[in-house]
Amino acid sequence: MSAIVIDGLSVSADGRRLECDVRPRGDVRRFFTGKPFAVTYDRPIADVPDGVLAIPALANVCPVAWASGADVYVDEVDATFARALEDVADVLDSMYDFVEGGELYARRTIDPKPDTRGESALLFTGGVDSTCSYVRHRDEEPILASIRGWTITPDPDDDRDWNDLRERVSSFADDRGLETAFLETNALEALDHAMLLAHYRHRVDGSWYSSVGHGLGLLGLCAPMAYARGVEDLYVAATHWDGVDLEWGSCPEIDDRVRWAGTRCHHDGYGLTRQERVDVIADYVEQAAPTLELQTCNRRMDGNCGECEKCYRTAVGLRLSGLDPTAHGYPFSHEEYDELRRAMERGRWELGEDERYMWADIRDRVRETEPTSAAERRFFEWLIAANLEELVSAAESPLSHRLLRAGARNAPASVYNVAYPTWKSIRSGLERVSR
Repeated sequence: MSAIVIDGLSVSADGRRLECDVRPRGDVRRFFTGKPFAVTYDRPIADVPDGVLAIPALANVCPVAWASGADVYVDEVDATFARALEDVADVLDSMYDFVEGGELYARRTIDPKPDTRGESALLFTGGVDSTCSYVRHRDEEPILASIRGWTITPDPDDDRDWNDLRERVSSFADDRGLETAFLETNALEALDHAMLLAHYRHRVDGSWYSSVGHGLGLLGLCAPMAYARGVEDLYVAATHWDGVDLEWGSCPEIDDRVRWAGTRCHHDGYGLTRQERVDVIADYVEQAAPTLELQTCNRRMDGNCGECEKCYRTAVGLRLSGLDPTAHGYPFSHEEYDELRRAMERGRWELGEDERYMWADIRDRVRETEPTSAAERRFFEWLIAANLEELVSAAESPLSHRLLRAGARNAPASVYNVAYPTWKSIRSGLERVSR
């Protein structure tokens, strides 16, 4: 019988680092590395009850347990969050046929009364989605919370990216008189994310964390911070919108059900398409922030490269909302429309259904927009006529990558741990060539 025990909960002497042991038994062991689960906060959390301190680990471990039919054991848990886990488990069960269930067992449940002070917080990166959510809730003066441990890993090689993000978010906050919260976690090192990817990649559109775990996981990481700082409303910006038919780990059905003592979470902006979110930002730029720069690049955190798919996509979106991309962080000229078309036609980027919806949204706006140059006209005409499903299919990962993943799904953990670095190095090499 598979089970996961979370124990050894502790807070460091300075009150900022939370750590606990995660001890899996049975088949679920393959999805854990044996490393303690840890989160470091930029303010003390020593006065937060253990039942709330357990939330970050539970939020990241429980989806793995549910997919493996494993029970989870913990000494103490916040009663409100325990009920939220039941709700989220039901949602994931309805989304994925591999979610088998599993129960949470706690020695104690608690119902603490935090000192809520009407604060709000927003998970923030400075991209389109989170910036739109800031604009929508700016009257609340939300705490801007940024997390290291997913797109920016705890690896020392990512120190520069993390410092760049902190500097950018801090500058954005300082200009608006806002507070910040910076969290660092090894959640995806305590979990064997590589094994989860290998095992479930063929059943989700994207990685394990993006497709299954990140809504609950990222919000749960914020629980001790939110409790300590009196946060009543915690917002996470929507990636998709109503009408996007994709299973995704962050969606209204999941995020709006996440809660703990004193705090409710909200999936924000789901009623707006990505292009409509850019419209919201464009209005804000015209009214109050003429020098605003966005950060969406897939390659760097100290600005936008202007050459990756996401940079091109954002630059075109800004243009369609009446903004000059070069004034808001994107080196882009009309001459680059031809390069963008060639890159998409030749499958230079690995695209998925996610990107298909994004470009379809842009195409809808293109139909309403009068081009202002010959290059833009050529691109608009091509995009209107393009078969986006064929473009996405042509840009899928090579067969060799899919075969390696398929083999790894059925390999013992000891074999996979040797094979995965090889697969990763092959993929990295091919990606460098494609750039």
